[in-house]
Amino acid sequence: MDKSNFFLRNIWYYALPSDRLKPGRIVAKTLLNEPILFGRTNMGQVFALRDICPHRAVPLSCGRFDGKEVECAYHGWRFDASGQCSAIPSLTDDQKLNLSRFHVKQYPVREIQGNIWIYMSRGNRAAVSEPEIEIPQVPEFGDRFYQAMEVQRFPCFVDRAVVGLMDPAHVPFVHRAWWWRSDAVLSEEVKAFSPSPYGFTMKRHRLERSTFFYNLIGKNPEVAISFRLPGIRIEQVITENNTVCNLTAITPITETETEVTTIFYTTLPWFALLKPLLLPFIRAFLNQDRQMVIKQQIGLQYDPPLMLIEDADVQARWYYQLKAEFARAISEGRPFSNPVKERVLRWRS
Repeated sequence: MDKSNFFLRNIWYYALPSDRLKPGRIVAKTLLNEPILFGRTNMGQVFALRDICPHRAVPLSCGRFDGKEVECAYHGWRFDASGQCSAIPSLTDDQKLNLSRFHVKQYPVREIQGNIWIYMSRGNRAAVSEPEIEIPQVPEFGDRFYQAMEVQRFPCFVDRAVVGLMDPAHVPFVHRAWWWRSDAVLSEEVKAFSPSPYGFTMKRHRLERSTFFYNLIGKNPEVAISFRLPGIRIEQVITENNTVCNLTAITPITETETEVTTIFYTTLPWFALLKPLLLPFIRAFLNQDRQMVIKQQIGLQYDPPLMLIEDADVQARWYYQLKAEFARAISEGRPFSNPVKERVLRWRS
């Protein structure tokens, strides 16, 4: 992997939706090149362990889970939700062994608004203390679950997916469709930005050009968009009567694959009824971005120099600056200092 391409550590990443993890079940998943076993005990507790048995390296996900402990498929070693070994069946009654020596890495996990988040620390050891950095939340919806979700895998390094997520100039070209942008007529956009926790925010503003979907939400829509590390975008659309928020979380799987999860929260009373009709459009919209990423990989294999411009690419520059500063702050053991300053950006879109 290129030295300029690295995964951020000591930060919360989106893992999976809560309803994918039923009580008494386990789910194996790779995140940041690490094999992770997610589980939920019979009592409803969510946990995450490194998905490798420390005995002979067989994935724990290949074994059994009784709702309390995971049993390795190879020799039956058992581990509780904290990763501590609780039993080694091959030991005889007179063989004394300190089982506290045997454990697998445990990852901090939290459930918020119907989503499971995981804290990815550095190294093979578990986080020694509770992470101080907060978990991203969709505002105005409290502990409510989401109403819709779409997950896609992008065949690229995480930075490419993130930069594409915040690119304001691609919309009239990539998302040209009758239900979004039916023409390539460009107009000038002027937006005010300010720093926000671990990222930046496009301040709330009146939507200058509406679309079919914005018209469905209500009259006089206003929009605010925030971005924060490691790759979280939260868009709020507020109309006279309704609010729709979507949270897009970008999670690296490997150096060449990234998961993009888009989650919708809404006060629209008719959303549940029309959801089956709307989801195909949402899926098509996201797939347009995915197809462009696939095309981009064709050129990137030749390692060309890439040129960013003002002002349309400033958000991309901010992302790289934020990521570099966060990594330096962790390495130097100091507080994060947001490099983003108040600014007005202008572009045509």
